[in-house]
Amino acid sequence: MIRIQNLSLTLGGKVLFSNLSWAVPAGSRWGLIGANGTGKTTLMKILTGAIAPDSGTVEMPSHATIGYLPQDFIKLNNLTIMAFLRKRQGIDDVEKHLLYLEERIASGDDDKSTLLAYERQRERFETMKGYSFEAEAGKILAGLGFSPADAGRSCLEFSGGWKMRIYLAALLLERPDILLLDEPTNHLDLESVNWVERHLTSFPGTVIVISHDRHFLDSVTEKTAELTVGKIETYKGGYTEYLEGKNRREEISRKTIKKLERRREEIMSFAERFRYKASKASQVQSRLKQLDKDQPVEALTKEKRASIKFPPCPRSGLEVFKCENLGKSYGEKKVLEGVSLNIRRGEKLALVGVNGAGKSTLARIMAGVEPPCAGMVHYGHNVKKAFFSQESQANLGMGNTVWQEVLSVTSQVSDAERRNLLGAFLFEGDEIEKPVSVLSGGEMSRLSLLKLLLTDANFLILDEPTNHLDIATREILLHALQGWDGTAVIVSHDRWFLDGIVNKVIEIRRGKCRVFPGNVSYYLEKREEEETGDLGQQETAVGTHPREVSLKDRKRIEAAKRNERYRIRKTVLDELEPLEREISKSERRRDEIDELLCNPEVLEDSDRIRELMMERDEIGKYLEASLEEWEAMMERLEEIDKAFAENL
Repeated sequence: MIRIQNLSLTLGGKVLFSNLSWAVPAGSRWGLIGANGTGKTTLMKILTGAIAPDSGTVEMPSHATIGYLPQDFIKLNNLTIMAFLRKRQGIDDVEKHLLYLEERIASGDDDKSTLLAYERQRERFETMKGYSFEAEAGKILAGLGFSPADAGRSCLEFSGGWKMRIYLAALLLERPDILLLDEPTNHLDLESVNWVERHLTSFPGTVIVISHDRHFLDSVTEKTAELTVGKIETYKGGYTEYLEGKNRREEISRKTIKKLERRREEIMSFAERFRYKASKASQVQSRLKQLDKDQPVEALTKEKRASIKFPPCPRSGLEVFKCENLGKSYGEKKVLEGVSLNIRRGEKLALVGVNGAGKSTLARIMAGVEPPCAGMVHYGHNVKKAFFSQESQANLGMGNTVWQEVLSVTSQVSDAERRNLLGAFLFEGDEIEKPVSVLSGGEMSRLSLLKLLLTDANFLILDEPTNHLDIATREILLHALQGWDGTAVIVSHDRWFLDGIVNKVIEIRRGKCRVFPGNVSYYLEKREEEETGDLGQQETAVGTHPREVSLKDRKRIEAAKRNERYRIRKTVLDELEPLEREISKSERRRDEIDELLCNPEVLEDSDRIRELMMERDEIGKYLEASLEEWEAMMERLEEIDKAFAENL
C-alpha cells in the first residue's frame, strides 16, 4: 500500500498541496485527474522520490519496485530495441554469468560452491523468464505498433513518440509493483491504445494513470482520485462513474446545507420568540448550543462549464472534397497509393491508422498544404478549408500578446465571445496579456486551434486537435463540433472524443484507404471481427473449428448494427427531408405559374408575363440543382443500406 499523509508543497510561490492525504491499496488501479496546473505530475514525481515535499510523509513497502513513464521525452542509448530491453531487465548480466558458470562446469569444475552458484543463477534466469523473454518482448512490441524487424533497429533511429513506446514496453516487461503512467496514450494510435487498455486490465501491480482520455480511464481504472484545491477526493469507478459520484456528492452537499439553514432559522425563530420567558430560557439555551454543535458543511458547487459556438459558416456544395487514385511517396517510400475518397457536406470523419500509416500526410493533402505525387484532388463549390496541426503554432505572431493574436482574426465573433473562448481554452485573467513568445508548446497549440475556430471555414482538417487539452476543454470542443453544420476530418487517438462526433471512419493501412460507416467504436468492432475471422479461417485450415458466436451475442451485435445504421441514416435524412419539402413547394409554385400563364387576363399584361417567366426560370434552376442533390442523398442512403447489409 502507498500511504500519503499530510503532504504539503509550495512551488514558485503557488501552494500545490496542503495537508494532502491519500491511501492507495496494493493492486488497485487509479485514475489521477484534475485541471491543468493542479500538480498531478508533481505528485507522481514525489512518489518516485524525484521531488521532496515541504512536509508530510509518503510510505510504501521498502521492497516495492516503481516504474514511471513521464510525459517528457526520454533519452535512450544507441542500442537495438531488443538489446535495450534485455539490458534494462538485467537479462544480459544474468545470462553472461550463467554461461560463465556453465563453461566452468563443462571444463571440470565440480566444486559444490560452483554448482550451487549455477543453480541459483539458473533459478534467477527462469524467474526473470529469460528463456521466453524475447518472445514476450516481441508480443508487447507488436501490441505497441512495432514490426518484428524493428526489434533489431537502434533506438536512436526512432522519433520521440516511438522512443516513449520503447520505454513503455520496457516498463510493461519489468512488471513493477507500482506503475505510474503520465499521459501514456499521447504518442499511441487507436489500435495501440486498445492494446494497452487490455494489457493494463490484467496487470498484477498497482497502477496510477494521469490521462485526458476518458475512454482509456473508463477501460483501465477502477478508482478515481481528483486533485483539487491542494487535496485529494477519491471516488469509486472510472471517469464516467466519477462524474456520477461527484454529482451525487454535490446534490447531497446542497441538500445538507439547505437542511442546516432551515434548522438554524427555526432555532433562531424559537429563541427570538421565547428569549425573555423564564420558563423557556433553558430550552432556548439548549437549542442555541445545538447550533454550536452542528458541523459546518463545505459547499460543493457544481463547476461552471464554459461553452463555445463556432461562428456561422457559408454553405458549401454537396460534394466538399474528392480525390481519385491519390499517391504520395517520399523518395522510395510509398505512403499512399490509389486512394479515392468522396467527402460530402456536413460529414464528420475520423482519419485513423497506425502511426506512420499516412494519416497526417493525407490530412496535409486534403488541406492543400502538400501536393500528391499522383492522382486528382478536387474541392466542391464554395469550400473554405482550414487546417490545424502541431506545426500551426509556427504561424503565430511572436510579437503579439495572446489577446492581440486572437483579435487579429477577422470574425463575426464579439470581443466578449472571444474572451469566453480564451477562458474555455485555459487562457484566463491576466494570461491573455502574456506575450506569445513566452508561451509553452502546449499553450501555443491551444492558441492556434482557437484562432482557427474563429474563422468562417466550412471544411476543417484537424490533426490531433485534443493534444494539450484537458478533459473539460475536450468536452467543450466536442459539443461545439456537434453543433456545427460544416464538414470536418479529424485525426485523433481520443476514442471518446471521436465517438461523440464522427459518422464515418477513413482507415489508412499499408498505403490503401477503406471507409467504414459509423463511429470509431463500430470501426474497431469491425476490425476485431475481421481479425477474429482471419484467425478462424487459419484454424479451420489446420483442422480446428473457429469460435462460435452465441445466439444472444449475435442478436446483440445485430441490434447494435441496426441502431448504428439508423443513426447514420438519420444524419442524411435530417438534410433530405427539408430538401424534399422545398422541392415540393417549388414544384407547386411552378405549377401555379403554368396555370397563370394560361389565364387570358394575365396574357394581356406583358410585364406580368415577364415577371412570371423570370420567376419560373429561377425555380427551374433551383429544381435542377436540388434534384441533383436529392439523387446524391438517395444514393448515399443506398450505400449505407448496402454497407450494413453486407456486414450483417
